[in-house]
Amino acid sequence: MRPGDIAIVGAAESTHIGTVPNVSSTGLALDGAANALADAGLTAKDIDGITTGYFPVADISRQLGIFPKWCDNTVVGGCSWMFQLRNAAAAINAGYCSTVLITYGESGRSTRHLTNSGDFGVRGGLAQQFDLLYGAGMPAAMFCLPVLRYMREYGLTEEQLASVPVAQRKWAALNPRASRHEPLTVHDVLNSPMVAWPIRRDMCCLVSDAGGALVVTSADRAKDFPSPPVYLLGSGGGLEAGLASPAGVRDPLHPEFIRTSGRAAFEAAGITHDDVDHLMIYDAFAHNPIFGLEGLGFVERGEAGPFIAEGNTEPGGRLPMNTSGGGMSYAHTGAYGMLCMLESIRQVRGEAPAQVPDVNIAVCHGWGGFWSACSTLVFGAERP
Repeated sequence: MRPGDIAIVGAAESTHIGTVPNVSSTGLALDGAANALADAGLTAKDIDGITTGYFPVADISRQLGIFPKWCDNTVVGGCSWMFQLRNAAAAINAGYCSTVLITYGESGRSTRHLTNSGDFGVRGGLAQQFDLLYGAGMPAAMFCLPVLRYMREYGLTEEQLASVPVAQRKWAALNPRASRHEPLTVHDVLNSPMVAWPIRRDMCCLVSDAGGALVVTSADRAKDFPSPPVYLLGSGGGLEAGLASPAGVRDPLHPEFIRTSGRAAFEAAGITHDDVDHLMIYDAFAHNPIFGLEGLGFVERGEAGPFIAEGNTEPGGRLPMNTSGGGMSYAHTGAYGMLCMLESIRQVRGEAPAQVPDVNIAVCHGWGGFWSACSTLVFGAERP
């Protein structure tokens, strides 16, 4: 598959995000799908491929009146929909289908009550048999296991860690749909309640309700749609452990799957880091952008904390990152990958509330599980 052979021609979130108590996860997925179809100028009869994740795919397709000849339900955690975009691109390229709807919804705040570690993992699977019985089952305790070792090895300070949500709040202040707009300082973050040392409340993602969807087709058809096409220039992915098994990662301090994913995406797109105008790194917690910047090769090991603290990723910085406000200030439903992609696409289209000037190349990187999988996508405004 050549760079730019696949185009996103429809992209939209659910009508409401944040706290939406009167709409179920399924309803949010259907709302996002309807909005993306409208954005593409299509109806259900125009779709012959569908992906979901977290739902039986037939439940969503039947509700929408779609009867696909290709479907996918890959689930590897929060970046599942990024993997599904890769799969949809391959299916279109292989001729299995021509137009794919990728849809997602999660009522993470209003109706998803996570009360014990048994909610993670497949019943009878390895996580529930061997991992969760002997350790903390909450995301902050599990996802953040490498942070203390990283701080010792590289000298990352609490103040630098706190600068990550501070930088993203500056973007959120420019975004009317963001959940948090009020100014945030390093002092505020370090004085917020402790959750799992050294992670404090304001270093954690929000808990939100949201849905979203993409419409994907071949680039040869891209000009036939009303919205500006965004081209998939490259993609990568990596998987090392189960959804709830961070100990299975070969090297949690230097996760190889990040480098594997990023290298594949950059090589497929034929770009270098200097070509990147905009960056999204899934930020379930404050350390995620730090590990992402280093793993993707934007900075050397140990440099990401100071890089963010110096303002390089803020409005006006040289590498605009997480411009919606990210999972810590915009919205985070439990699985943030779809919202991460949608902000990249808005930036490439030139339609984002906190628009970065002249975005031609955007990189979007997401995580799955608790440090167990990841995917990297390169989006472009022009077909090579």
